Amino acid sequence: MTFPLICFYLFAAITTLAALAVVTVRSPVHAALCLVLTFFSTACTWLLADAEFLAIALVLVYVGAVMVLFLFVVMMLDLDLDPLREGFVKALPVGLVVAVVMLVEMLALIGVRTMQVPTSPDPAAAAGMSNTVWLADALFSRFILPFEVAALILTVAIVAAIPLTLRHRVGTRTQNPGKQVRVQARERIRVVKMAAEKPAAETSAQPESGTP
Repeated sequence: MTFPLICFYLFAAITTLAALAVVTVRSPVHAALCLVLTFFSTACTWLLADAEFLAIALVLVYVGAVMVLFLFVVMMLDLDLDPLREGFVKALPVGLVVAVVMLVEMLALIGVRTMQVPTSPDPAAAAGMSNTVWLADALFSRFILPFEVAALILTVAIVAAIPLTLRHRVGTRTQNPGKQVRVQARERIRVVKMAAEKPAAETSAQPESGTP
């Protein structure tokens, strides 16, 4: 057994255990951290397969950006997880059956495709360059038009998401960052002077003047 094969089994075992911990641990923060470990172990597996670009993209995009966003959202939202856990326990047997069936189907499909389709040589290795260099050369030369179209679609999606999110809703409380920045110290507290008056109950309880 070679050293890369030992590393593959080790990374695969860590990925499987971390993925199971994502759906079984009680704390959402711990689940998010286990998902980070899952992504990182998967990136290590891709490095063994000479897919450097996919490994770097997984760590930078998902671990460095998406999971940080997930952690902030989970820590800011005070969720009641007891009803969610009850539903998870009730649906666990059905979920296990569906997961086993899907795993068997995927393994069968992989086995059939492996027997029918001959293994093609790695184009990056055939060209004598790394996976990242070959992918960049192919992306910005042969596939430049689909790449630009995808970038345009993502830009339109980002611009369209802003007006959809910032539309005014009736009955909701919103913040105005412009007013918050322009506020001054003297505007934060307002002192109101009021004349001292006795409550009506105390006034009626006092005896009138001139009575014995």
